[in-house]
Amino acid sequence: MLVIRAVQTSDLDALIEMARQAGSGMTTLKPDRKMLGDRVDTAVASFNETIPPEQRDYMFVLEHTANGEEAASIAGVCAIKGAVGLTEPFYNYRIGTLVHCSRELDVFTRMETLYLSNDLTGSTELCSLFLLPQYRAGFNGKWLSKSRFLFIAQFQQMFTEKIIAEMRGYQDENGVSPFYEGLGRHFFKMDFNHVDGLTAIGKKSFIAELMPRQPLYVDYLPESARDVIGQVHTSTQPARKLLEREGMHYEGYVDIFDAGPVLQGRVSELRAVRDSVLAVASEGVPEGETEHLLVSNTKLADFRMILTRAVPGAKHVALSAQELSQLHVQAGDDVRTLPLNVRKNAHA
Repeated sequence: MLVIRAVQTSDLDALIEMARQAGSGMTTLKPDRKMLGDRVDTAVASFNETIPPEQRDYMFVLEHTANGEEAASIAGVCAIKGAVGLTEPFYNYRIGTLVHCSRELDVFTRMETLYLSNDLTGSTELCSLFLLPQYRAGFNGKWLSKSRFLFIAQFQQMFTEKIIAEMRGYQDENGVSPFYEGLGRHFFKMDFNHVDGLTAIGKKSFIAELMPRQPLYVDYLPESARDVIGQVHTSTQPARKLLEREGMHYEGYVDIFDAGPVLQGRVSELRAVRDSVLAVASEGVPEGETEHLLVSNTKLADFRMILTRAVPGAKHVALSAQELSQLHVQAGDDVRTLPLNVRKNAHA
């Protein structure tokens, strides 16, 4: 069976192997033992509340639990950073508009521009979502992504009101980023993967040193670069749609390297915050019309979540003995629930 739980230090080797499979363009998940090791240590401290909320980095793993003599294995990972840009700069391009007008010549032009920006500093960030290919079936990907929203709903006081998610930008079939080749390479003089790797390990000073501070006219870029601004990688399109259905949207901020869109939302307006329900766990079989629900415990230090079929919105949730064990709860304990799917008549 599968369970989502707080990361542990013993997960490091599995995370490094997972990062190798993630490929380029995923800045927050690189196969660097020191970087990932430090991040896991920060995550463990975050769940134990031994560091301030703004420094926290909550990492979760999707674990395939052991059956008999079979060892448990890690199938996926996702994370929430408490606040970005407070200990190192957090850059994006903000798409703006400049107007040029001459009444004498009867010429009026509007031109899109790219501004190097730190506007999103301090926001809570959803990041590091990755699922091994062999587990990309059924509801696994959807569940893994949405688990972060239920965690935020349970511990809303620990996060900022603004929440963001940087989406992986478009790359062609050869793994080339047209936006980087049309803009970034002229300033950084190195390959995309090298630049992406430097930012992953916190080396970001070169961005301010090498990128121009003045607005860049989009029309001056090659057409191939212009066309992908705000577009996601083909494999990322489902993830973008999922986040948008949960209450996030695109407001004209993009990644400075591959121009992938940055989605934004307000924590108080997320579907999980609005629609999740605190309930009491019981042992038994659900009675009534059921649907797929995310069910989590309410323990920060030992956070765990499962996906099961239960009656939505009920004050009591009937779970099997195995499901109670997976959640590390007993009958009578509080749990939080959220329907996996957005209802068609919902206003999300």
